[in-house]
Amino acid sequence: MLYNMQPFTAFMTVESSRSYIDDLYSQDASKCLTSIICIKNSVIGSNRQKQSVIAQGIVPRLIYLLKEKNTKTDVRIEATVTIGSLAKGTDDHVELLINSSIVQTLLEVLNEDEPKLIDACLCCLRTLANQEHHPINSKFDIKDTQKLLLLASPSESLLRQSCVATILTSACKTTKEQNNLCLIGVPTLLASLLSVENPSVRIPAATCLASLCFNNTTVAQEVGSTSYRDIKIITYLSVMISRDKPIEMQLEAARCLTNLHRAGAISAFDPIITYKTLPCLVRLCQVEHPEAQRSVAAETLAYLTEVDSNLQQIAAISNQLVGALVDLLACSSVAARTAAFRAFASLGANDEDIRKRIIDTKCLMEQVVEGLTDSNKEINLASVRCLHSLSRSVQQLRTTFQDHSVWRPLMSLLLDDPSPELLLAASSTLCNLLLEFSPAKEPIIQQGAIQLLVNLTNSPHPALRLNGVWALMNLAFQAEQRVKSQILTTLGTDQIFRLLADSDPGVLMKTLGLLRNLVSPRSHTDTMMALHGTQVIQGVMVVLDGTHSPEVKEQALLILSNIADGERTKDSIMSNKDILSKLIDYMTHSAPCLQSILQESAVFCIGNLSRKGEPGATERQLKLRELGVVNILQQLMGTSDTILFNRVKSTLSNFTDV
Repeated sequence: MLYNMQPFTAFMTVESSRSYIDDLYSQDASKCLTSIICIKNSVIGSNRQKQSVIAQGIVPRLIYLLKEKNTKTDVRIEATVTIGSLAKGTDDHVELLINSSIVQTLLEVLNEDEPKLIDACLCCLRTLANQEHHPINSKFDIKDTQKLLLLASPSESLLRQSCVATILTSACKTTKEQNNLCLIGVPTLLASLLSVENPSVRIPAATCLASLCFNNTTVAQEVGSTSYRDIKIITYLSVMISRDKPIEMQLEAARCLTNLHRAGAISAFDPIITYKTLPCLVRLCQVEHPEAQRSVAAETLAYLTEVDSNLQQIAAISNQLVGALVDLLACSSVAARTAAFRAFASLGANDEDIRKRIIDTKCLMEQVVEGLTDSNKEINLASVRCLHSLSRSVQQLRTTFQDHSVWRPLMSLLLDDPSPELLLAASSTLCNLLLEFSPAKEPIIQQGAIQLLVNLTNSPHPALRLNGVWALMNLAFQAEQRVKSQILTTLGTDQIFRLLADSDPGVLMKTLGLLRNLVSPRSHTDTMMALHGTQVIQGVMVVLDGTHSPEVKEQALLILSNIADGERTKDSIMSNKDILSKLIDYMTHSAPCLQSILQESAVFCIGNLSRKGEPGATERQLKLRELGVVNILQQLMGTSDTILFNRVKSTLSNFTDV
């Protein structure tokens, strides 16, 4: 009879019905139950009513009633259902419940023997598990998880199986959690749930599998080899992405197969990826499907194709995909626009023809520019990554990118104190925009790019230091002398040495590339060395004296070769005994790994120093002969390395008249 009582109406709020609140604390079970039901009915679908209930301090009483084993089961069930309704409120409501230890309370009740109460607790946990901004994964221990597995066994109800799959999804956010779940048999449980011919179970099971194997090679391999009733998980998933299945089922199965592929459990050439998963995702991106599902499909497609050029090409030629993604960019939701930008970024990552097709799509570049100036940071990041991918096109840097002045909003983002993630993506894009054939180079410099990039070289993040020095290297290539001097002056000697001592080999290599570009071409060598020669020579010697790889030392020798190519700068090498000694050492080095790299570079430098017909050539040739260079060159004529042989032969010809 109590369940048929009149519920709260729009005019019967919690505030105006104090008696119901008072009855919640009554020792009379009937009055208490009546009160809970009234409260439950009032808060369903109303965040305002939820806030009112919470503000009056009712939550601790509800949790107490749930925990108290002597309380009647009906009261405990209704208390749980009411808590579950509150958990569907705002982020603040969810945070309060979690901070009130509701997760631990619900997990404890699962150990009791009250089937309906257990069902209510599982439903409440499922609701909490679905709250993205307040993860509950840290609340579970192994015993809790093992109990959940028992409650989702093949003999249990569909409701319990569905709830447990969703709860487990929230419990595998980290690599450690994924590994722990794998060790206690979660892949086998999920395989059994995939065999259930009911979408309410199969869909959350697939979602859980996708989370379980995300970016985890070990777990993905285990999932890929797990079977239930002699049918592998991958086989179950391949059936679930068929056209005749519910769209949500297709999507979650495709997400799982994508994660298995990216974690190395399925090859990109496997037909289940190329002929099933990819076409399924392309199909679900089309305009006839709901926006939310299209967004997830585009996001998943971006991840699937991100690193594989073959999959990128297959996707790019798929029916109306580019048009469908452009349509997503016109949607109002952040998820839709970011997913579309990320998909375009993946598709255009490697192939010039695909990039051109994307860029030539009507309104695409306008959408990218709008994304760069959007107030939402997620859209900024996604559009920058899209721009970075498209900026790999030499032709587009000279034409489309210049027409749309994409450097303007990009520089605005870089100068607006962006997050490290956005700074990394934007600075990577700037590296491409600063290539020598880009018309945007000069206006970017005028916007303060040099100081910005120098600041990046001081970053504690290696990737940002790399981008900073890489962009400076591109900027210095074939730049005017004033730009080169500005780079060196802004960077400073101390910072150059810090970069040459960087623990990241990439930073070191790009710094050497920067120095090489600063002292070339030949028409700039003398001027640049007259202004900054001391720093450059010292930097080269730091590297040659260090314990670096042959590839790194080769770059240092090539800088010396550029210096040796100048008209007046040859003397800075000829007068430096340490440098001459290093050159001779590398010419005579017999280690096989060094012969083809360092010997060739050292001989090249000697060839520039001894070149005929230049002022002071005879004196330099005599000094080099006295140091034994000619004898070493004659010995090297016996090399089997064709490139080295030709270079030695050419260099020896410089000494024929001495």
